[in-house]
Amino acid sequence: MRILLLLLLAFAAPARAEPASLRTLAVVEEPMVRLSDLFDNLGQRGEKVLGPAPPPGTRLVVEAPQLLAIARANRIAWRPAGGAERVVIERPGRALAREEVLLALRGALRDQGLEEGMDLDIPGFTPPMVPEGAFVRVVVEGAILDADGGRFAATLALLAEGMPTQRLRLAGRVVETVPMLVAARRMSPGEVVRANDVRLIRVPASRLRPGAAQAMDGVVGQALRRPAAAEQPLMLADLSRPAMVERGQTVTMLYEGPGIMLTAQGRAMDSAARGTGVPVMNLSSRVVVQAEVVAPGRVRVGGAR
Repeated sequence: MRILLLLLLAFAAPARAEPASLRTLAVVEEPMVRLSDLFDNLGQRGEKVLGPAPPPGTRLVVEAPQLLAIARANRIAWRPAGGAERVVIERPGRALAREEVLLALRGALRDQGLEEGMDLDIPGFTPPMVPEGAFVRVVVEGAILDADGGRFAATLALLAEGMPTQRLRLAGRVVETVPMLVAARRMSPGEVVRANDVRLIRVPASRLRPGAAQAMDGVVGQALRRPAAAEQPLMLADLSRPAMVERGQTVTMLYEGPGIMLTAQGRAMDSAARGTGVPVMNLSSRVVVQAEVVAPGRVRVGGAR
């Protein structure tokens, strides 16, 4: 009889709470917080969902009183030792790139007459945070373009797995842009510009520097007179035809006359490009004459055509 009573008491007694240790920092990828984000050593019970996770790119702090309440409600053997315990829950996020927003806006406003040479300026724009690694769909709603007034307005809907749909109201200005060439890398004086040495960008017309290069055919094949830093605008005044004859270089001097052509060796007294004049000293007579550069290392003296 006594054994039977003991068995009944054993079955009637509440289950013992599970021992657990507190986590101080939890990084959650999902849109919800689970028990295992707060306490360790819970096994399958740690999968229980407690509530929504903080928005992407933010954190949530759970203080000791709330932690104790959660532990008691879920029969977890944990108590604060000094009352200063806390768990910081962080959710990774990324700022939606400005270009992603502008791309969607341009697509929506193009149907209303936005031209290719126009840019969109959004004063005070703060990129919204979205879940890290998530595919984000940007939908433009109610876009309005006032081409005459140079203004636009639209609502942006951001849809991504793991977050509620975000809606942002945007308004800004339509800005006319023009092409401008900038150096793609650091370049030194005398370097001949190649196609991959420059990059074509568009800037507001008000920011175009007078004399800045705007077309590739006016730059490629030209030589720099001054150094250029990467992303620096290329100025037409700093470009010239590349030298085909360098100062101090030994050149072939050509003399052409009616029915006759003579050659001699000379030394260029200066650097010069094709079609330009350069003083050359004849190495035999030591006489300096004016010649015209006709090819790399070759000049024409007298009878020039």
